[in-house]
Amino acid sequence: MNEPVPDDDLVRLAAGGDRDAFGTLVERHGSNIYRLCLRIMGNPEDAHDAAQDTFLVAMRKLDQFRGEAAFGTWLHRIGVNACYDALRRKKRRPMLRSVDPNDGPQTDLGPAEDDRADEIVGTMGVAQALAEIAEDYRVAVVLADVQDMAYDDIAKILDVPVGTVKSRVHRGRIALAKVLGLEPGARNPRRSGEPTGSAGASEGQS
Repeated sequence: MNEPVPDDDLVRLAAGGDRDAFGTLVERHGSNIYRLCLRIMGNPEDAHDAAQDTFLVAMRKLDQFRGEAAFGTWLHRIGVNACYDALRRKKRRPMLRSVDPNDGPQTDLGPAEDDRADEIVGTMGVAQALAEIAEDYRVAVVLADVQDMAYDDIAKILDVPVGTVKSRVHRGRIALAKVLGLEPGARNPRRSGEPTGSAGASEGQS
């Protein structure tokens, strides 16, 4: 059985005009990008359009991929930007407050409020609730809790410091919990605020 061709090799082939190589990349990453877009956009039609835009932009910019981050991380950044562009075109506004302009890096978010992450990600109404929180919080929560990405990778995707990612995820979870009627309570000892795939070392400060 042949080993799968690494993404970096497929990118080089696709950048040289190999349509099959690009098709393999789409097949490999398509479901993840669609899930990302669906959670941010809130409905399948807009998610499909944003996912399609993501791969169209990626195809045009393949020669700009330098391999400094994983191809999937690079693709997620394009996907997030495609969703932001689509939301701006639709002139959607979040129902809760906008992101605080002073929402900068934070290393200690404190124990005062439980973000209820375990309960939120398993709630049936989470897709509808996500549409009601500020876009920057929504994107951060989707990347951390739906896509299960490490904070370092999210920081690269959003081009912000890791501390800002932590702050947005934390505040986004709290906002989402309130929309879902899960009022903050005692802190959950089973979760320290990191995506499950990013324990410890992947949380370096930038």
